[in-house]
Formats: sequence, C-alpha cells, structure tokens
Amino acid sequence: MKKGLNDFFENYLGKDPLFLDKKCLQANYTPNNIPHREEQINQLASILAPALRMEKPSNVFCYGKSGSGKSLCSQYVLDQILDVAKKKKLNVNGVYLNCKLKKVSDTEYRLLAALLKTLDVEVPTTGLPTQDVYKMFTEKIDKEEQLLILILDEIDQLVNKIGDEILYNLTRLNSELKKCQIIIVGVSNNLMFTDNLDPRVRSSLSEEEIVFPPYNALQIQDILKERVKVAFKKDSIENGVIEKCAAYAAREHGDARRALELLRVSGELTERDGKTKIKIKYIDDAEEKIEKDRVLDVVRTQPKQSQIALYSIMRTSKNSQVFTGDIFEHYKEVCNKVGLKPLTQRRISDIISELDMLGIIHAKIVSKGRYGRSKEISVDGVKHISTKIDDILKESLGL
Repeated sequence: MKKGLNDFFENYLGKDPLFLDKKCLQANYTPNNIPHREEQINQLASILAPALRMEKPSNVFCYGKSGSGKSLCSQYVLDQILDVAKKKKLNVNGVYLNCKLKKVSDTEYRLLAALLKTLDVEVPTTGLPTQDVYKMFTEKIDKEEQLLILILDEIDQLVNKIGDEILYNLTRLNSELKKCQIIIVGVSNNLMFTDNLDPRVRSSLSEEEIVFPPYNALQIQDILKERVKVAFKKDSIENGVIEKCAAYAAREHGDARRALELLRVSGELTERDGKTKIKIKYIDDAEEKIEKDRVLDVVRTQPKQSQIALYSIMRTSKNSQVFTGDIFEHYKEVCNKVGLKPLTQRRISDIISELDMLGIIHAKIVSKGRYGRSKEISVDGVKHISTKIDDILKESLGL
C-alpha cells in the first residue's frame, strides 16, 4: 500500500497543475482591484482619512449580505491607510478580528485576549479577571501617541453571544486613554443590527453607516474574470463556466464569495479527475459538495442546546414528519443523559425555527384544530447526509 501511495503522489507531482495561484480564490485574499465597489471604498476612505492627520475619525459600520464585499473593502482600505501612514512615519495602526471564530467571540475575555495577541501580548486562555485583561490592553496601547483602527468583522455574532456591553466598554476606553484613540469599524450581515443595541451603546458609538448592495450576475462575472486571470492557466475554463458560477451566486443573494468557492472547488474536482479543463458539469458537482459541507459545518458549530434539539429531531423523524411536542419529550430525555437543564418548549420551538432558517430542517406551522397550532418538521433535505450529522452530534454530545 505504501509503495502504491508513493507512485500516486509521484504521478500527481508530475502532472501540470490546473491552478497558478489558488489563494486568490479564497475568502481571505485581498486583490489589487475590487470591481463594482468603488463608491463604498471611497466612502470608507473618506471617513477614515482624518487618521492620517492624527485626528480621530468617526466609528463606522458596514452592512450588507454575505459575500457583498464588506470585509474585503474594509481590509483593503485599512491596508492602504497603514501603507501611507508607514511612508509618512505616522503612528496609525490597525487590527482585524473575525468575531465569528469561536476562540474569539465566546466571551469578552476571549475577545480581549485575541486583541492583545495581535499586539504581541500573550494572555492565558482563562484564569484572569476580565478587568485585568482590560488593564493589560489599555496599558499596551496607551504607551505612545497612536490611532488604533479596530475592524470587528461579523460584529453582530459577537453581540449575539456576549451582549452589547463589550461595544460600550471599547468606546468608553477613549475617555480613559491619554495617548491612544480607538476607532471601531464594525462589519455586519444584519442591516438592523444597531437598532437592537442599548441606546447608550448606540450613543457612544455615534457611528456612520455604509450599505453594500448585493452583486448582480453580471458584476459577479466581472469579479470572476479578474480572479481567473491570476488563479488558472490560460484556456483552462470551458465557455459558460464563469456565467454558470455567477448565476448560482446571484441566486444566493449576490454572494461573490460563493461564486469564488464554486470556481475553486470545480477546479479541484477537475484536477482529481485528471482533466485539464473545467467543464460546466463540475459546477453542479461543486455546488452539491459545498452545500453538504456547509450543512455539516453548521451542525458542528451549533450550541449544545441546538445540537440536542437537532439530535431529537433526527431521531424522532426517521420515518415520518413529527411535531414540536414529540421532539420536546425526546429532547428532555437527551438533556438528562448529557447533564444539561432542559429549556422550555417555547424556547425549543424558537430553536427549531432557527434550524429551519439555516436550511438543516424544514418546519411549517399547521393547525391541529381545537388543540391549537404546532410545527410540522421534516429532515428530507438532509437525508443523504443524516448518518454524518448523527455522528457529529453523538461525538459533540458524548452520546
């Protein structure tokens, strides 16, 4: 077997690669040119430009659906500001944090620890009072005159998990700092995000807003054409592939990130087949693979209570559609097994709605006559990966 694998890898290395630079199809890549976002880039640059005069700019929030260029543009503008600041020998610094990452946004403590890590200060993952970590952070940034631009990507995820007090505390720090000033750039998929904040938090942010509209299919085609020049060898893509990728992504609310992922996975599947040209059929294969991986990732990252609810749904709906009441009885049994206090049936109904919104299950409200209304739930959409979902849930819950 070992010899066989050696031959396989030798053959693999002997083939001409389809990709020239796969990194430019990944979400964390920042290109030199960002098509169809000139207006938003100029707006953000205008708001943050006073930093280059060592004046504190306004805080700013960037809103828009997933894949509309918010993170990309905010990082691009920050990189440009830092580049000019370095040339002019100005003490302007920037930090980018993705608040969706579990190790960053679980607690206020973890967020501060992640911030300190970007500033080359190591903090133990637990053990210190949060106030002490705040003190370490303020002492570190207030050693010298500087402006610190803090980009908090997926900021709504952070607030959903740990509350909006963290934003109030960060903005309030400016009144305590003697030499440093903090500017917050929030990036959110939720257009109504600030409407749900505590009024004093909203007031302390005093933010400006930039809205990123979804891309249309033609705009996504332009984005893909730019990346294809760098990502693939010449003439390695069949006619119609870019158009189909763009059409799929436009259907997903204009998600350019989705289109780039489709193109990347299509290229990987083409290479695995030993082909030298990406054909349209690989787009369909890539779409199926990405959707399956997305569902499994969502299941893996759900809170324990949501995982127990989903486990109960999977177990009780094997042969038929089930109702909230049936699931709730099973859910309480599983909670007892794993040592967690059960939530109320109303809260479980909310979790079922959340799982429906994520596309893992399908739930519809039906009338049961004089017995009121209930949710009728099915898992038909994920039956093909139900075994994998079951394995993930059992491992996570220790069942």
